Amino acid sequence: MQKNAPNDSKPAQRVIKKYPNRRLYDTDTSTYITLAEIKQLVMDSQAFAVLDAKTGDDLTRSILLQIILEEEANGSPMFTTPVLSNIIRFYGHAMQGMMGGYLEKNMQALMDMQAPLVQGVMGNGMFQQMQEHMQKQTEQFLGTFGIKR
Repeated sequence: MQKNAPNDSKPAQRVIKKYPNRRLYDTDTSTYITLAEIKQLVMDSQAFAVLDAKTGDDLTRSILLQIILEEEANGSPMFTTPVLSNIIRFYGHAMQGMMGGYLEKNMQALMDMQAPLVQGVMGNGMFQQMQEHMQKQTEQFLGTFGIKR
């Protein structure tokens, strides 16, 4: 028996159930898993959803945010205080939806560029150029809303 119907374009999605005791249960493997294992699912680009075991509510975003919070607290943070402050300022702002789309497009562009960069292109300064371009683009975007660096 297949997990996907032949005309279903989406890959099978793994279901993780979150119980009131904060334990996470992977229904595919019938085992309890940790946030580190969910992070590995993300790293492996596996489709999954975290659902509240009692209500069925989708908790995926809150679990992903929890992983980001742990990553930011352990080691080298990716987001500076000014970046986090600017993100917070967009909540409730008329441009909140645009900001989400903007970040998503830039993250996808970065992911698309990652393979060639990893294959040795970084040595010729392309990575530095890309960083500078994204920084200028972000400053221009935020500047249209009066947010300065």
